[in-house]
Amino acid sequence: MTFTDENVREIIASGQPVVIDFWATWCGPCMAMAPVIDELAKEYEGRVVIGKYNTEDNTEFCTENRVHSPAPVLQGWQKGSLPPRRRSEGRCHPPENRRTPRALIRTATTISE
Repeated sequence: MTFTDENVREIIASGQPVVIDFWATWCGPCMAMAPVIDELAKEYEGRVVIGKYNTEDNTEFCTENRVHSPAPVLQGWQKGSLPPRRRSEGRCHPPENRRTPRALIRTATTISE
Protein backbone atom coordinates (compact mmCIF):
# COMPACT_ATOMS: atom_id res chain seq x y z
CA MET A 1 0.00 0.00 0.00
CA THR A 2 1.25 3.44 -0.87
CA PHE A 3 -0.03 6.20 1.41
CA THR A 4 -0.23 9.77 0.13
CA ASP A 5 -1.56 13.06 1.46
CA GLU A 6 -4.63 12.39 -0.70
CA ASN A 7 -5.54 8.92 0.64
CA VAL A 8 -4.05 8.47 4.11
CA ARG A 9 -6.81 10.11 6.18
CA GLU A 10 -9.54 8.14 4.43
CA ILE A 11 -7.70 4.86 5.00
CA ILE A 12 -7.17 5.63 8.70
CA ALA A 13 -10.80 6.76 9.07
CA SER A 14 -11.96 3.36 7.77
CA GLY A 15 -11.38 2.00 11.27
CA GLN A 16 -9.05 -0.77 10.13
CA PRO A 17 -5.75 -1.14 11.97
CA VAL A 18 -3.13 0.83 10.01
CA VAL A 19 0.67 0.84 10.21
CA ILE A 20 2.56 3.44 8.19
CA ASP A 21 6.26 3.40 7.39
CA PHE A 22 7.40 7.02 6.85
CA TRP A 23 10.43 6.81 4.54
CA ALA A 24 12.62 8.68 2.07
CA THR A 25 14.86 7.52 -0.78
CA TRP A 26 17.95 9.10 0.82
CA CYS A 27 17.38 7.26 4.13
CA GLY A 28 19.53 4.11 4.18
CA PRO A 29 17.82 2.53 7.22
CA CYS A 30 14.44 3.22 5.59
CA MET A 31 15.54 1.40 2.46
CA ALA A 32 16.76 -1.53 4.59
CA MET A 33 13.31 -1.76 6.22
CA ALA A 34 11.44 -1.69 2.88
CA PRO A 35 11.52 -5.47 2.23
CA VAL A 36 10.41 -6.15 5.81
CA ILE A 37 7.45 -3.78 5.47
CA ASP A 38 6.51 -5.41 2.14
CA GLU A 39 6.71 -8.87 3.72
CA LEU A 40 4.56 -7.86 6.70
CA ALA A 41 2.00 -6.19 4.41
CA LYS A 42 1.54 -9.52 2.62
CA GLU A 43 1.46 -11.51 5.85
CA TYR A 44 -1.20 -9.30 7.47
CA GLU A 45 -3.21 -8.60 4.31
CA GLY A 46 -6.91 -8.34 5.10
CA ARG A 47 -6.25 -7.78 8.81
CA VAL A 48 -3.97 -4.72 8.93
CA VAL A 49 -3.33 -2.07 6.30
CA ILE A 50 0.46 -1.77 6.17
CA GLY A 51 2.21 0.54 3.77
CA LYS A 52 4.66 3.30 3.04
CA TYR A 53 4.43 7.07 3.00
CA ASN A 54 7.18 8.82 1.04
CA THR A 55 8.09 11.97 2.98
CA GLU A 56 9.77 13.52 -0.05
CA ASP A 57 6.65 13.38 -2.23
CA ASN A 58 4.15 14.05 0.57
CA THR A 59 4.65 16.50 3.41
CA GLU A 60 1.30 17.51 4.85
CA PHE A 61 0.43 14.34 6.78
CA CYS A 62 3.97 13.74 8.04
CA THR A 63 4.15 17.32 9.33
CA GLU A 64 0.81 16.87 11.12
CA ASN A 65 2.22 13.78 12.81
CA ARG A 66 5.54 15.41 13.70
CA VAL A 67 7.59 13.17 11.45
CA HIS A 68 10.43 15.52 10.63
CA SER A 69 13.03 13.06 9.44
CA PRO A 70 12.50 9.41 8.58
CA ALA A 71 14.98 7.16 10.31
CA PRO A 72 12.65 5.15 9.73
CA VAL A 73 9.48 6.09 11.60
CA LEU A 74 6.70 3.52 11.95
CA GLN A 75 3.36 4.62 13.34
CA GLY A 76 0.17 2.68 14.01
CA TRP A 77 -3.50 3.65 14.21
CA GLN A 78 -6.34 1.67 15.70
CA LYS A 79 -10.03 2.39 15.04
CA GLY A 80 -9.21 5.66 13.29
CA SER A 81 -7.11 7.18 16.06
CA LEU A 82 -3.52 7.23 17.19
CA PRO A 83 -3.28 5.38 20.49
CA PRO A 84 -0.49 6.34 22.91
CA ARG A 85 2.92 4.73 22.42
CA ARG A 86 2.16 3.52 18.91
CA ARG A 87 5.31 4.81 17.27
CA SER A 88 8.76 3.44 16.62
CA GLU A 89 11.59 5.72 15.57
CA GLY A 90 15.16 5.05 14.66
CA ARG A 91 17.29 2.45 13.07
CA CYS A 92 16.52 -1.19 13.43
CA HIS A 93 19.30 -3.72 13.08
CA PRO A 94 18.75 -7.37 12.26
CA PRO A 95 16.95 -9.16 13.87
CA GLU A 96 15.17 -6.03 15.18
CA ASN A 97 14.24 -5.23 11.55
CA ARG A 98 11.46 -7.78 11.95
CA ARG A 99 10.77 -7.60 15.69
CA THR A 100 10.18 -3.85 15.87
CA PRO A 101 7.44 -3.65 13.20
CA ARG A 102 5.79 -6.82 14.53
CA ALA A 103 5.70 -5.37 18.05
CA LEU A 104 4.18 -2.17 16.68
CA ILE A 105 1.55 -4.18 14.79
CA ARG A 106 0.66 -6.11 17.95
CA THR A 107 0.34 -3.00 20.10
CA ALA A 108 -1.44 -0.90 17.48
CA THR A 109 -3.99 -3.59 16.74
CA THR A 110 -5.94 -6.32 18.43
CA ILE A 111 -4.29 -9.04 16.37
CA SER A 112 -2.56 -11.78 18.31
CA GLU A 113 0.19 -13.78 16.73
